[in-house]
Amino acid sequence: MTVHDVLAMLGGLAVFMFGMHTLSAALEKLAGGRLEHWLEKMTSNPLKGVALGAGVTALIQSSAATTVMMVGFVNSGIMKLSQAIGVIMGANIGTTATAWILSLSSVNGTGIMALFNPSNFTPVLALIGVVLIMFMKSDKKKTVGTILIGFSLLMFGMNNMSAAAEGLKDNEAFANVMVAFSNPFLGVLVGALLTAVLQSSSVSIGILQTLSNKTGTITYSIALPIILGQNIGSCVTALISSIGANKSAKRVAIVHLYFNVIGTVVFLSLFYIVNGLIDLPFMEQQLNSTGIAVIHTCFNVLVTTLFLPFTKQLEKLACLTVRDKPGDDETEVPILDKRFLKTPAVAIEHCKNVAFKMAKLTQKTITMSMELVGKYDKETAQTVVDNENAIDIYEDKIGSYILQVASKDLSVADSQVVSNLLHTIGDLERISDHAVNIKEAAEEMYEKKIKFSPAAEEEIGIMMNAVTEILDMTISSFVAVDVAKAKEVEPLEDVIDGLRTELKNRHVERLRQGICTIELGFILQDLLTNFERVSDHCSNIAVCLIQIKENNMDTHEYMNELKRLDKSEFMDEFNQYKNKYALPD
Repeated sequence: MTVHDVLAMLGGLAVFMFGMHTLSAALEKLAGGRLEHWLEKMTSNPLKGVALGAGVTALIQSSAATTVMMVGFVNSGIMKLSQAIGVIMGANIGTTATAWILSLSSVNGTGIMALFNPSNFTPVLALIGVVLIMFMKSDKKKTVGTILIGFSLLMFGMNNMSAAAEGLKDNEAFANVMVAFSNPFLGVLVGALLTAVLQSSSVSIGILQTLSNKTGTITYSIALPIILGQNIGSCVTALISSIGANKSAKRVAIVHLYFNVIGTVVFLSLFYIVNGLIDLPFMEQQLNSTGIAVIHTCFNVLVTTLFLPFTKQLEKLACLTVRDKPGDDETEVPILDKRFLKTPAVAIEHCKNVAFKMAKLTQKTITMSMELVGKYDKETAQTVVDNENAIDIYEDKIGSYILQVASKDLSVADSQVVSNLLHTIGDLERISDHAVNIKEAAEEMYEKKIKFSPAAEEEIGIMMNAVTEILDMTISSFVAVDVAKAKEVEPLEDVIDGLRTELKNRHVERLRQGICTIELGFILQDLLTNFERVSDHCSNIAVCLIQIKENNMDTHEYMNELKRLDKSEFMDEFNQYKNKYALPD
């Protein structure tokens, strides 16, 4: 093997790895936030988890990505360790799909059979991919084009490695090295180290398949321990990812390691005992890439079948390894996990869920603050302040996280979600500030032992009911991404603006009659201002959602269009709300 062959081998490996990365990233992008939904919602029992883990991993072509997601989900409290175990087992099965795809390169023949060899059809796929990327406007079509390019690079890199490996066929030194790997312990060690360094079992399997096709020196006795070692090496990515995570997340990585290590020990022990008893005739036979795919699949399916009834025991073993210590407090779960940043679509979906929690907390805080106006309670008042501090933290962490996500390669749809979240969390935080202001106005009345007249209390109650409805409507439209409901916000916001003006005028009239005081007038002014500002922020959230869904980012143009026609749906809804929240005569 010449220096040129070595360089060609390294070049082919580089293209192969880049193709794998491109393919995996594009598949993840195409799948979008559905990955998190599948993984989070469909793990009610281990069998479902196995099926789901296998499907998702086959889809995104990366068991490491699936396992790292499990570490992130458990670390964030989205998923329990018991739910993650089945998915991890399934991921080991799903990753074998790559080996079967790569095995197509060993297909020979003419006619129809020749069509199954990637070297014959990948140039066409690459051309289609380039056309989709360069000439299509649809983001989804561009992503499909990237998938085709990634697959083409994958197969092109493998063909280059195969061509470069041709010189090893008659190399005696290489043959002697390969024979040494038939030692089970050495083979497992080499397979594990190679995969750990490359951070991809798919890449290391591809290298082994290339050598088996072109050198003719890979036998079953050599390939078997190396393949099993590659499974162990794939655990390194999850172990690295678990650094800095909580104990439950560390246990996910440990379960992955134990599953593969114990599976390898049990499988090799049984296999070599049988081989020692009956001397299996195929052990020294040469095998091609298809044979490697068969071994890889059989091992993972058999080990998963063996361990599936013992998921609870695996969980206990992980808990014994990563023990709880007296005084440990893991209730402080990180709001957002940076591990998801490797899969932007999943990170965005996770970010949305956290933003929804922020929205619900904001809604609850405003409701509590308005209750204080009628009946002040110190404990409730302190909860309002505590909630507002928590909402500040939500905004800071979500905002920082979103900026990191925004730097990734996002689809148009995901970019729209990011934009909506950035706008919305700011408005939610402002709403919580107004909750504290309302609390302070109620507190002033309590401390000074003053109260509004019965008429004023009734009018303020009507205003608070309108604010409660607009906030409920806004939060529900945000969480459900319901544009129709979001369009109902603006008419009610206009009604609240009118209520504020009318309540101020009525207070002035009562002031003239000596029914109310100037001091209460200042408090009323503060309350009305905060109520009206809350409705303004609700309008901002709703309008942002509508603009993004309808691709119209000009706020003034939207508002003018909305109110331009007196006979529009807007006016109908406006009049309904006006009647609903009409002040008593």
